[in-house]
Amino acid sequence: MTDALKRLSEEGVAIWLDDLSRKRITSGNLAELIDQQHVVGVTTNPTIFQKAISSGDGYDQQLSDLAAREVTVEEAIRMITTADVRDAADILRPVYDATGGQDGRVSIEVDPRLAHNTKATVAEAKQLAWLVDRPNTLIKIPATEAGLPAITEVIGNGISVNVTLIFSLERYRKVMDAYLSGLEKAKEKGLDLSQIHSVASFFVSRVDTEIDKRLDALGTDEAKALRGKAALANARLAYQAYEEVFSSDRWSKLESAGANKQRPLWASTGVKDPAYKDTLYVDELVAPNTVNTMPEATLLATEDHGQITGDTVAGTYEQARADLDAIAELGISYDEVVQLLEDEGVEKFEASWNDLLASTEAELKRLAPAEG
Repeated sequence: MTDALKRLSEEGVAIWLDDLSRKRITSGNLAELIDQQHVVGVTTNPTIFQKAISSGDGYDQQLSDLAAREVTVEEAIRMITTADVRDAADILRPVYDATGGQDGRVSIEVDPRLAHNTKATVAEAKQLAWLVDRPNTLIKIPATEAGLPAITEVIGNGISVNVTLIFSLERYRKVMDAYLSGLEKAKEKGLDLSQIHSVASFFVSRVDTEIDKRLDALGTDEAKALRGKAALANARLAYQAYEEVFSSDRWSKLESAGANKQRPLWASTGVKDPAYKDTLYVDELVAPNTVNTMPEATLLATEDHGQITGDTVAGTYEQARADLDAIAELGISYDEVVQLLEDEGVEKFEASWNDLLASTEAELKRLAPAEG
């Protein structure tokens, strides 16, 4: 074992676990990860809940009670997922208190079927915040075109947000703009800006998966030399954009009113290609005031053999831009790739949500009390 996770934390990277289940909560596993592996937050998504609820019997008692009440399948899912998030938030509350609200956070996502509906996303975010009723919750809103005004509206209401499914640098800038606009709205309403927090989840590994596939199709030596470079280049340029926005005059006015920076969060940091080191997207994205949300396998791999050598983002911007330019020169369209990834991301979460609806409905039927 190494002290890699401790070193990572000391470098200003908050370690969040990209997973949650009732078993993790009730077995003490989540508390153990917080205590021993420097975990200071949890993220969830529809896929995570679908896997949790469809495996094991940890939810049988609650499902049985919900079946007896004859609730709709949508209500059952909301009751189950918000219960897990509430319990996880309670376990993480000491971290939240110790970090002044920056960490100790648990994220829960709005229904992905609302990703292209601004008004419904805002309504759902407000409902989730009310249902979970914990100050250390982040409501996840996708960074779709319809999601951007929703982010502004929700932040403007004083609700903390995790913006998810960010792939493009242009969209990331719009996300930061939406956050600042939300803070400005909150300020106008007289809300306490120091109580509003946000992270922007910039997805990493999927960028390499898609661009590497296109490089492999080209098959030239030039193309092969660029494999595994796109995701890190993209994320590092995102950090450059973050530094620019959060040193602007517009930001300074909000900061002096007590506002918190919206931290970049590296998401999808599990390595998909076995040719790459399994801690690649941890070791190479070390920068102050960031979050890295890891699947458990990546967390344990980093603990075992991660190589944390200090800041690995500073001073890389020129090379990162050169790598993306070289990929573009080979005829691979950055704009096309990032749009495809966003569309696929929404579709995957929708598919997981639909699977979750189907499996929960089946469980409710199985556990429904006999008539009579």
